[in-house]
Amino acid sequence: MLGVLLIDKPEGITSHDVVHQVRKRLGTRRVGHAGTLDPIATGLLVLAVGPATRFLQYLPLEPKEYVGTFRFGEETNTYDSEGTVVTTLDVPNSLADRVQDCLPSFRGEVDQLPPVFSAVKVAGRPMYDYARKGEEVARQSRRVFVDEFELVGVHGSEADFRIVCSGGTYVRTLAHDLGQAVGCGAHVVALERTQVGKFHIEDSVLLEDVTPSGLIPLDQALPPMPLLRLNWGQVARVRTGQFVRVQEAPPESHVGLVDPDGRVLSVARVEGSVLHPECVLPEEALHEAL
Repeated sequence: MLGVLLIDKPEGITSHDVVHQVRKRLGTRRVGHAGTLDPIATGLLVLAVGPATRFLQYLPLEPKEYVGTFRFGEETNTYDSEGTVVTTLDVPNSLADRVQDCLPSFRGEVDQLPPVFSAVKVAGRPMYDYARKGEEVARQSRRVFVDEFELVGVHGSEADFRIVCSGGTYVRTLAHDLGQAVGCGAHVVALERTQVGKFHIEDSVLLEDVTPSGLIPLDQALPPMPLLRLNWGQVARVRTGQFVRVQEAPPESHVGLVDPDGRVLSVARVEGSVLHPECVLPEEALHEAL
């Protein structure tokens, strides 16, 4: 069993819960995910099954798109509705105008502090472990990129947004920081991930509908990475981890290597006309995928 699986994650379970259920449904332990979703969040979760887990790092996984709802006037310790309200302030009458005035400063390159309730590790422990025990820990800011941050509508103290951003962006932090900029605090009450790179929520399946027939082959999952077809002699070299030389290599830094039957067997680093395999599927995995 080999391929990529798109899941529409329901609210209330973790990404690890999704992996566990997919393992049971497909009867395999080898399932991994490409980027977590908080339990409160729903939407697109990209999984790899079988030896395809080796290729997760090469999949086109950015940018990510979200639609969500922020509630203004309340801050929580988790920056979302699962946490405890720690601050309550009056919401301005002109909430839509105040939000529109503040949004430009949250587009482009943005420095973020991850929430204290997050899986970011400090000294080998996730920060939520410190937070649950009431221990304070220094947080390191990270630079993320927000391509689009659009106000869709306002209803009372809540506002709907559409966000397109780089991987590693915490939408919870965007909500918290925007709330502080507006002057009344805010937190996430609903969030759905609708796109991960080239993968779209419309192409996903519900957990109860997972079957092997829903697996996306690597030759469909890897592009826009270029795919280069090898001859059998070159395939033999790649299988033993040796480089191969080609007449015309693509300008990209990496290329998918395909055998004469059209099956992806490797991703290689491109250095001039030389291709260095970085990830190689075992031969038996290709036979299982047939």
